Amino acid sequence: MAQRTTTICCSAAALIASIALAPAKVGRGPIPFFPVRTVWSLALNNQLRQPPAYDATRGYFAIDGDRLVAYDLVSGTQQWIVPAALTSAPAAGGGSIFFMQGDSLTALNDVDGSGAWTTSIADKLAVAPAWHAGWLVLASAAGSIIAIRSSDGEVIWRRDIGSPAHASPTIAADRVYVPLDNARVVALNVEDGQPVWERRLGGQPNEILAVDDQLFVGAADNFLYCLKSSDGIVDWRWRTGADVRGLPAVDEQRVYFASLDNVLRALNRSNGVQQWIQMLRLRPTAGPVQAGATVVVGGLQPPLRGFNSKDGAPAGEIAATGELAAPPHLLIDPEGDQPLLLIVTREIGKGAAVTLVARSNEPPLAPFTALPNALTTLPALQEAPTAR
Repeated sequence: MAQRTTTICCSAAALIASIALAPAKVGRGPIPFFPVRTVWSLALNNQLRQPPAYDATRGYFAIDGDRLVAYDLVSGTQQWIVPAALTSAPAAGGGSIFFMQGDSLTALNDVDGSGAWTTSIADKLAVAPAWHAGWLVLASAAGSIIAIRSSDGEVIWRRDIGSPAHASPTIAADRVYVPLDNARVVALNVEDGQPVWERRLGGQPNEILAVDDQLFVGAADNFLYCLKSSDGIVDWRWRTGADVRGLPAVDEQRVYFASLDNVLRALNRSNGVQQWIQMLRLRPTAGPVQAGATVVVGGLQPPLRGFNSKDGAPAGEIAATGELAAPPHLLIDPEGDQPLLLIVTREIGKGAAVTLVARSNEPPLAPFTALPNALTTLPALQEAPTAR
């Protein structure tokens, strides 16, 4: 198929973080995320030492003093805190949280922070580990991809791909997709690490979003690419006025992304035709998040801004104190099936703070109450049990 290229020139800078859609209730589509209310807010009173990690129910934060603390995402209550000197960003999934400590890859049980297993890994990691469906994939600074069985830490395969990863790998179906420093995207078989295909882009690729038979990836050549997952062929691409930032977000019809020309764009997911465009006030730090019928974007400083996913109309703002310390994280309320947005900020001298916001229902709910700082009310730290 001939490659389709769509071009536009603009000037400004890009946005914030994850991907996800709130599941629609039967007989109705997603609803707007605004207006919002604060569900809970807490001060960690410590700086983050690594980016946070999340699973379906908990958030994990590496903080000052070589400690790892876990919080319930819906209630904001602390679950546990253990000594842990992380030397890599963590990853979570399958009942465990994984991270490097020196030359050891460590897994802790997510329920209580006790040790699950450790595996000796001499390689320094280039990016955060990736977990999916029982696989834990590491990308070394020397250019190797290492696949590990996450249940027990056994190394299943290792493959040299000739370049360090530029962003974390993506695991989807039977493939591992790796964006590389040398501007290539490599697809490997997840079972044995055999190469499936590779594609060279015009610049270093960001983290890859795999949806059905499409791969969406922004690059440092001012393009957002849509690749075919089967063979890596470029189906379409869109030129921006600056490098694309972070991970895109998608729904059934559109793909949303931000770039360093301070622009948020929505394109037709099938053919790359532009649906709408919005200028941003501040330089974005990551990709957008879709919460229901709203696309939320963050920049170097608050507030976070929301836009209607259908036409890009401004939907509202989310105030926050300090600068963003991590991309906003979207989760779904287990009781109401509505989107919730977790915001992590930091202030010099005060440390990091975590806030959960939700759509405000009518009538307005009672004001939130700040939670006590659990880190200052804990008993003395106990060493995590050693895995046998």
